[in-house]
Amino acid sequence: MSQITITNKEIGRQTLAHLNNLTKPIGSLGRLEELAVQIAEITDEPFPNVSPPVSIVFAADHGIALEGVSAYPQEVTAQMAANFLSGGAGINVLTNQIKGQFVLVDIGIASELKGSGYINEKIRYGTANFAKESAMTKGQAVKAIEAGIKVTTNAISNGANSVILGEMGIGNTTSSSAILAILSGEAVENVVGPGTGISEEKLLNKQQVIKKALMDRNPDPNDVLDILSKVGGLEIAGMTGAILGAASKKTPLIIDGFISTVSAVLAIRLAPNVRNYLIFSHQSQEAGHGIALKMLEAKPLLDLELRLGEGTGAALAFPLVQSSVHVLKEMATFTGAGISITEKSEDLEN
Repeated sequence: MSQITITNKEIGRQTLAHLNNLTKPIGSLGRLEELAVQIAEITDEPFPNVSPPVSIVFAADHGIALEGVSAYPQEVTAQMAANFLSGGAGINVLTNQIKGQFVLVDIGIASELKGSGYINEKIRYGTANFAKESAMTKGQAVKAIEAGIKVTTNAISNGANSVILGEMGIGNTTSSSAILAILSGEAVENVVGPGTGISEEKLLNKQQVIKKALMDRNPDPNDVLDILSKVGGLEIAGMTGAILGAASKKTPLIIDGFISTVSAVLAIRLAPNVRNYLIFSHQSQEAGHGIALKMLEAKPLLDLELRLGEGTGAALAFPLVQSSVHVLKEMATFTGAGISITEKSEDLEN
């Protein structure tokens, strides 16, 4: 996307100068100050606002679930979607805590959702089983990316000042692991983890399923659409679009765990300037997440041994993001507080 520009480094320099004049030793708030500078650069605002956030969860099913790669049956995707709509999921609780908006997007659940309160962007009823055939067409991958862009830019137009990205889809760690193996060149064994908590036997099966599928489908590592169409997921493509959409609107985007980080890798392959718009919330327990973070030279804010997904890690990290801009906007300067730097610097360092 050509409209995604480099973040504003001049605003960042101005913000850093202001931070250095606050009533604290220079750099003493560590990565919180780095966050404030990054958010100012993203938004083109020296005193940015990140509230309210919006949590956007993309939900879709995966045909690869038929290969026994998950601890749960495919039907759980729709059941969890209903749980999101009733407000009973982890991401609902955490989004409420941070006074955020919540959006559920059906981008490819294998059944019809009952009730209302969600956005219907269903591209198809789940992907095909990529152990047997390509997961989707390139056209469907494009439509899923476009849906992610649309949903996210609409949420921003409706008042969201930051985006928390989440997903739900039984089998999606298998798809994400396959994508990461292609993009990183790592052995499948290094990028495949237990996902929802499968047994050692199922883990070995998951690895073999991915290995064979990669040989049979032979995705082009230099072609994002080829990768998504052959072994991807509709929610993964949707999140890729969401990342592009948020960056195009100069809005901070908080990346959750393994699956959303894989979407971030894909988005950056499509538009390299996206990288500096992303805040990485946490280090998950999924095997491939560390590899994906290393590829992006990303240092997550938290390590709480999470592996739930849904955007929960990103929601947990949001108060840190919020704190960084509150410090920037509300903390007194030495001049404003009437403090002499030369006389008080020794006390401030103690």
